[in-house]
Amino acid sequence: MFLTPYFSTQDNAFEFTRQQASHFAKKVAGDFNPIHDEDNKRFCVPGDLLFAVLLQQEGISQKMSFRFSGMVSEGIALKVEEKGEHDSALVDTNGKEYLLMHHEGEVSQNQEFIEHVVTNYVQFSGMNFPHIMVPLMEEKQMMINAQRPLVIYESMDIEFSRLDLSHPEVSFTGATFDISGKRGVVTLNFDFKEDGLVVGKGVKKMVASGLKPYEQNDVDDLVTRFNQRKDAFLAAH
Repeated sequence: MFLTPYFSTQDNAFEFTRQQASHFAKKVAGDFNPIHDEDNKRFCVPGDLLFAVLLQQEGISQKMSFRFSGMVSEGIALKVEEKGEHDSALVDTNGKEYLLMHHEGEVSQNQEFIEHVVTNYVQFSGMNFPHIMVPLMEEKQMMINAQRPLVIYESMDIEFSRLDLSHPEVSFTGATFDISGKRGVVTLNFDFKEDGLVVGKGVKKMVASGLKPYEQNDVDDLVTRFNQRKDAFLAAH
């Protein structure tokens, strides 16, 4: 499976090194959020990687809701725990929950289909910054902290009209940025299309904290540093 390089398995549990999680973020998702850098003090495993591993283990259901409740750091052993007929969770050895998936309808265990959906989705997801976030911040005249940017997953919902699919592609359909004080919720809407037809829909929500008034120079500097880090990583790998 294409995820094999990005986690380790032992005793029916799996965990992530900083390098594995960071390389997934950058190589698969194109996500250069500093919080996924190997040397970041606040390092955490990308939510997209947790989502990908859970789908690989559980399959893709027609209707799925994901709720993120904790940040996973290096070396935390996780396992999938069934919580009733329609719920599966990623929990650690102490039972702490990090990601809950509610699923309904038919289920596909087709690994090629799962791989295609996961890679296509996380590549779209990794484009949050700067392609989607910067125009939203400019529109609202509020921005994330350029020195300590923090945007984390809150939830995601996906629903397919059918599962006899082979190559659905994610198509972005719009975003909103709802702000309350120094906290904002970014909502991304997207479709899944195959052969020109809409075969599924999705909504992803992220929380941005520590917001401050918009400063164009700070945003420009943030984007420049983002692109420099991206170019340096790609040149080295």
